[in-house]
Order: sequence, then C-alpha cells, then structure tokens
Amino acid sequence: MDFKTHLEKAWRLTLKYIAPLIILTLAMIAVSFFTLGILAPVTMAGYMQSILLMIRDGREPKVQDIFSHMRLFFPLLAFGILVLLVVLTGFSLLVIPGIAVVLAVAYCCLYMLPLMTDKELGLVDAVKESFSMTTSGSWTDNLAVFIIFIGVISLGSTTFIGSLFTQPFAVIFLMSVYEARTGEGGEVVESEGEAAE
Repeated sequence: MDFKTHLEKAWRLTLKYIAPLIILTLAMIAVSFFTLGILAPVTMAGYMQSILLMIRDGREPKVQDIFSHMRLFFPLLAFGILVLLVVLTGFSLLVIPGIAVVLAVAYCCLYMLPLMTDKELGLVDAVKESFSMTTSGSWTDNLAVFIIFIGVISLGSTTFIGSLFTQPFAVIFLMSVYEARTGEGGEVVESEGEAAE
C-alpha cells in the first residue's frame, strides 16, 4: 500500500477544503456533545460519507451531511449498546481485557460506517465486510492504517482546536484507503493472495 500517496492526498484535501471541513467537524462534535453521544455514531456515518463524496466528486462538505443517514440511528444505537456491554464486561474482569476488546472492535469495524452509507449494507453485513477487509491482504498494511487513523485522532484530541484539524485529516486518509480498497465500482478489491486462490 502506498501510504505516502494517501497521506499526501489527505493533507492536500484538508488544506483545500479546510473551512467547510472545520465547520462540518465542529457541527458533528457539537451534536454529539449536546445529545450525550447518542447521535455520535449516526453523525459520524454522515461525516464519513460526506468526506468520501468530497474525495470522489470534489463535492464540498456541508453541515446537513451529518444528518443524511439518520435511517441508521437505531441499528447503530443497538450496536453501540452491545459493544458497551461487552467492553464493560471486559473491564469488570480486568483492565487489559477491556482495552483488548475496545481495540479489537475498533480494528474489525474500521470500515463499517462507510460500508453502511456507501454500499448501503445492513449492520451485520457491514461488520462482516469490514472484518474481511481488515483481515485480508497484508496484515502489516491493515494494522498501519488503523494505527495512523487512531494515532492522528488521538493526537489531535488532546486539544479541542487540534481535533478540528486532525479529525478531518484522519477521516480523509481512511476514506482514501477505503476508496482504493473498494475500487470505483464499490466492490471490495481482492488482494493478490485471494485472487490467486
């Protein structure tokens, strides 16, 4: 995987659309905060799809985009509650199992939201497809994508102002990788090893 190309693309597009991206990110954070996180997953789904359309079509992100996939509210809410219960169970046993569960879910569901918005997959199918994408091909590349994405977001989240810049950059990077992995037709591109089989 050409990480340099994806990172340069993320940097270039972040600078090009900096004003609408900051407004979009600010709106998403505000909605998530004032709804106590209840609307966070569904607004993140709209946020990712808005950025994906920006990458594909050069379409400028708009605030209303974060509300464009409200039909996913109940599936994502149910999924969030289920994950929360599993994580709390892990933390009740010991801290390390809880952290392991959080990282495993985050890694396996890395592409879940764009698959639900872009390919209109149901929750279960999106989780399965995301798991397939994060476990096929080069595991080092998949792990590196996850580390870069989480690392950039974590780095920026230390300050509110920082998150307004690092959040869009990280999502553009992830959506650029997603676009390369799925191809223009929206189907997941097979790795060389899978194609040989």
